[in-house]
This record gives sequence, C-alpha cells and structure tokens, in this order.
Amino acid sequence: MSTIDTLFTLIEARKVNPPPGSYTASLFAKGENEVLKKLGEEAIEVIIAAKGEGDDRVIYEMADWVYHALVLLSLRGQRWAEVEEELARRFR
Repeated sequence: MSTIDTLFTLIEARKVNPPPGSYTASLFAKGENEVLKKLGEEAIEVIIAAKGEGDDRVIYEMADWVYHALVLLSLRGQRWAEVEEELARRFR
C-alpha cells in the first residue's frame, strides 16, 4: 500500500469515526467551504515556497496541499485512485 493510500485510509476512518481532537475530523465537521479554504491557503504556501524558500519547504508545503486535497476527495465521496486514473487516461 502506498503512502497516499495509507493516508487516504486514515482520512476515511476519521470521517466515519471522528476521534476527539483530530484535525482531520474537525475539517469534516466544518464542511466543504473550510476544506476548500485550507486547500487554497496551502496552494498559496506552495507558490511562496517555490518562489524563494527552498526545495525542502516546497516539499513540506506540497505534502500539506496533498493532504488537504485528499480530505476534499474524501468529503466528496471520491478517491485518490480516480485522480490516478485520470492522469493515466491523459497519457495513454
């Protein structure tokens, strides 16, 4: 199982059984608008990092962005595998 699959499984579990104090569970509780806001904030942070904060910071911010993208997919009942399928379709 890939790291993305493992993380997505954890996100899905937090959606179904939200543990107290879980950041992921709090995002689900706040709803799609909050998740979209966080995804946008993370995208901006990726851009800022790429414009002068170095490679390590770009990776750090990209990881945050991917996490929030996975939360959005889960919230919408979609899966990361669908993103992979779309990418594969584009490069056939």
